[in-house]
Amino acid sequence: MGKDVIIACDFASEKETIDFLDNFHDEKPYVKIGMELFYSVGPEIVREIKNRGHKIFLDLKLHDIPNTVKKAMRALSSLNVDMVNLHAAGTAAMMTAALEGLTREDGTRPLLIAVTQLTSTSEERMRDELLISKPIDEVVIHYAKNAESAGLDGVVCSPLEAKKVHSACGNSFLTVTPGIRFPEGDAGDQVRITTPQKAKEIGSDYIVVGRPITAASDPVSAYRRCVKEFID
Repeated sequence: MGKDVIIACDFASEKETIDFLDNFHDEKPYVKIGMELFYSVGPEIVREIKNRGHKIFLDLKLHDIPNTVKKAMRALSSLNVDMVNLHAAGTAAMMTAALEGLTREDGTRPLLIAVTQLTSTSEERMRDELLISKPIDEVVIHYAKNAESAGLDGVVCSPLEAKKVHSACGNSFLTVTPGIRFPEGDAGDQVRITTPQKAKEIGSDYIVVGRPITAASDPVSAYRRCVKEFID
């Protein structure tokens, strides 16, 4: 499976999202639809963007009891998205149930990946607020192994952890990595971050890029820069 740049369309309205995508005439970027947009507009925005020819990562990070997640995944699978996710902290039983719900009658399904630790989480916060005393790299790898054992396709992790995940779970196990910034960019609320070029060197399979593209004065040029530095 080839590498790709996923644009995080973290907008509050359908108009903002479509206006942004209208900038792209020669490309159909892979896009991420997150909680803000999905909860504001509803599933119709997924259908509209899909009809425009884009691949979609539906980033809702499900985390609930296994039966609830199974039923929710069944509903999301009907939207014909390309990738969905959940929290690995929901345990193997929840992840297995999610796969069951996501798989259609013909055996097809979107990619399913698990969030390990958010890129806004530092080791200090994890220890002091979540009472997880293990080093963050160790926790991420443990969650990744749980996801692999449950049959998932990969994990969301910091690009700084992608190489270690591949070492533990194999190169075919996908690493989807947010926390991407250009060297001159502002880190914002992210903690564990790196550049597109460095993510390529480390071995990320997908990078998820939001503000460096969506807030750029020329979003198309910023997207093409990401593609050049990460893929070309």
